[in-house]
Amino acid sequence: MALLNLPAVMFFGLLITCAVVTATVAGKNLLHKGDDLLWAKDSGTTLVTNPETSGAYLKNKGGDSTYSNIDKTQWNLTLANKWNLLPESYNPSLTQLKNGHAIDERAYPDLQDMMDECRAAGLNPLICSSYRTMDKQKELYKNKVDEYLAQGYSQESAEAAAGELVAVPGTSEHQLGLALDIVDVANQVLDERQENTEVQKWLMKNSWKYGFILRYPTDKSDITGISYEPWHYRYVGKEAAKEIYEAGICLEEYLNA
Repeated sequence: MALLNLPAVMFFGLLITCAVVTATVAGKNLLHKGDDLLWAKDSGTTLVTNPETSGAYLKNKGGDSTYSNIDKTQWNLTLANKWNLLPESYNPSLTQLKNGHAIDERAYPDLQDMMDECRAAGLNPLICSSYRTMDKQKELYKNKVDEYLAQGYSQESAEAAAGELVAVPGTSEHQLGLALDIVDVANQVLDERQENTEVQKWLMKNSWKYGFILRYPTDKSDITGISYEPWHYRYVGKEAAKEIYEAGICLEEYLNA
């Protein structure tokens, strides 16, 4: 029995493998990004974790993958949560609003457009909270902790419970100057019933068009670390807001954080 030529067998096997891969991707519209081959962008996306990339890596409804070229280090995508603290010295340039409120001056034009369009639809949105200093956030957090302590919670349990409702100082998006609590004038109570107001229905459907997202969705609390807040909107820019809205994901998922 003749012996097989090992190099020739290995070369033949490699040819077969290449042929199979070529046949598999033939006809697909591929997008090359770095060392990765990703399916070209399509509508309807779902997040796929890929921490090696510098932007959001998404997967569309057809099962193919796509890559968002948005730079996630941009100022409007700064992440503030219990795992990503802001420095004590963080001090955004603000545009002052009515009733003592303020927002990062770079987000102001889009905010004004959104509020104007909401009012043009016959609704009455009201900003009830906006930029907060570190001292203000410390005050709000301490007050909430004290509430739980008065109910008999231990210090540790009170701080943990308070952190589910009020961000620990240094972790609040309000300190970024990019977050707003917006309510309906007819219902200014911050609870889940807010989602049933006409203002919230409009904002949930349209805020992404102006660069804002509902920051703490009802089904993302385990990821965001914050309970459902159908009044808290965060500016991320129009392009990112569109992708987040269409994918049905939260900011942590979008940033692979």
